[in-house]
Amino acid sequence: MFGIPGKQAVTITPRAVAEIAKLMARDGHEGLRIGVKKGGCAGMEYTMEYADTVDEQDEVVEQDGARVMIAPMAQMFLFGTEIDYETSLLESGFKFNNPNVTEACGCGESIKFANQ
Repeated sequence: MFGIPGKQAVTITPRAVAEIAKLMARDGHEGLRIGVKKGGCAGMEYTMEYADTVDEQDEVVEQDGARVMIAPMAQMFLFGTEIDYETSLLESGFKFNNPNVTEACGCGESIKFANQ
């Protein structure tokens, strides 16, 4: 992992911890795997999927019953990211507060990193 010894790769807010733990318990998943892929108007998009196994290359972050696995190709892009869960009148979902993002599209679904 592209990290600092003793420091978690990502942080998870209490709201996100509660939602991830609920999703894990609902269907018996091992956690959520997060990553990035090419796409969107800014060049990259976040991905999230249920994970039933932990890959030995995954960076695993566990907090209060919630487990997030960071896919190997995404680790350098996600280091230092805060994962939050927001609820509003119109929508609810996970939000990534990522210090590595240099540009984002207007809808917030697509991102760009330096040297991408």
